[in-house]
Amino acid sequence: MNIEECMSFINSYSKSGGRITDLSRARELMKRVGDPQERLKFVHIAGTNGKGSTLEYIANALQFSGYKTGKFTSPFVLRYTDRIRINDDEIDEESLCDIADFVKERIGDAAYSQFEITMAIAMLWYEREKCDIVVLETGIGGTLDSTNVIPPPLLSVITSISLDHTALLGDTVEEIASHKAGIIKSGSAVILSEDNPDSVRELVRETAERVGAELIPCEDCPPYGDGGLFSPFRYRGIKLTPAMAGIHQKYNAQTAITACIYLRSKGFSVSDSSIIRSVETTQVRGRVQYIDGEPPVLVDGGHNPAGVGMLSLMLMYLSTRGKKIYTVMGMVDSKDYVDCVKKISGLSDKFFAVDGFAPNAVSAETLADIASFRTEAEYGSLEECAEKAKALARENGGVAVICGSLYLVSEYFNTVQ
Repeated sequence: MNIEECMSFINSYSKSGGRITDLSRARELMKRVGDPQERLKFVHIAGTNGKGSTLEYIANALQFSGYKTGKFTSPFVLRYTDRIRINDDEIDEESLCDIADFVKERIGDAAYSQFEITMAIAMLWYEREKCDIVVLETGIGGTLDSTNVIPPPLLSVITSISLDHTALLGDTVEEIASHKAGIIKSGSAVILSEDNPDSVRELVRETAERVGAELIPCEDCPPYGDGGLFSPFRYRGIKLTPAMAGIHQKYNAQTAITACIYLRSKGFSVSDSSIIRSVETTQVRGRVQYIDGEPPVLVDGGHNPAGVGMLSLMLMYLSTRGKKIYTVMGMVDSKDYVDCVKKISGLSDKFFAVDGFAPNAVSAETLADIASFRTEAEYGSLEECAEKAKALARENGGVAVICGSLYLVSEYFNTVQ
């Protein structure tokens, strides 16, 4: 199988596959390829926002401590292989093709999802490469997410929970939290990010108690000063400044630090120096990514009200420092695009709406109409609008913002930047 045949095989599966009510399909798939997940150790991460950043903090601290660390994330940003990594290396083309061929020969014609196929490929690669540990991000939810076929992990981590994928997970934060808490397993342990409401804390506590899992309190990491664009905090008396922008990174880093400390009790020698290095150097492409330059560009794939709310705080901070905001935004129709556009356009000195980056992208004209009640708005192609926003930012000492969808971010990095 060459790379074209390999990607044709992977892309022959839809994003969701056939409807599921349990994990039997994913379990059958993994059984057919030899259950590689049964011979691996995991940190399993679920949540609405913050999964990617928290995963990278934990995985990098492990890597810096000398461990061969698998990283499984979704969706990909630049290319398919960036969601399957060991340390800093994506799965290589030869391994991808070889393993995809192995999977294809064994799985039959069930209506698997592309995510399930990707997970099978990743687990086989992690086992072949003898990973010491895999830090694993769920796709959607937790209880019925295919990654939940793994055995009890060393640790489950639940990041910030808010409204997203409501058609699948429920209309309230508590309903969504119950799905996320489905990754908590008997004989394991769980950490919950501190930026969750009391109702979610109680639900996670009750779930952990019911299944027989230990609930680990977060390490005390008080904020240092007034935060700013990057939000410093104290860890055991040491001032740490995350390399990623946004006040939410304090919570993601705190959760990751707690996870690393807990992993020490499981035999992993994760040093304080590795933790500090991870917090102060880790960056995740397309997640409130501040790219310094002339002009600076802020790129964010946040696509739900909570994620867009965090971006809004960043824009408010920049505005109070005299920065003009020129926003390029596109969204897909499965998200609450009206509320998100209202929030961002109200903080923008000029708003550019785009579409064409995904089959279900909301029309640029529709987004511009929504934004026009709050600021000057126009629409056009991503390339045209990005250049206009950058030119205005350059002329007026401002910031160009590219936001609204990870699909848009991927298109920007691959074709415009």
